[in-house]
Amino acid sequence: MPRRPAHFCNCGRIVAACSRCVCQQAADRVRKARHDRNRPSARERGYDRDWQRERAAFLIVNPTCKRCGAQATDVDHIKPHRGDRWLFWDRRNWQALCGHCHDSHKQREERHALKCEALV
Repeated sequence: MPRRPAHFCNCGRIVAACSRCVCQQAADRVRKARHDRNRPSARERGYDRDWQRERAAFLIVNPTCKRCGAQATDVDHIKPHRGDRWLFWDRRNWQALCGHCHDSHKQREERHALKCEALV
């Protein structure tokens, strides 16, 4: 199977296929830090001791990832609650996911949904 060739970054460096340039990684860190400054803490968003207790109980009852069947480590809100306390605590809106599915597939879907909402 052929491999993708290296490419040039906008800064002029040669970057291996499927990699990001040092300048792109630095720009990502700056962008994420800027976003985090404006974001409330996990506790302020509702992820407190009560959430940890309910999360642990949910994972005991639902030990496998809803997507791939691996060991579940995260409780995900199917529909993002966006600060709605009722939706946050609605167990019908929870699903057990492994770390990989939660951090990659699910986050990508939510970003795509936000872009679609912005277009409407």
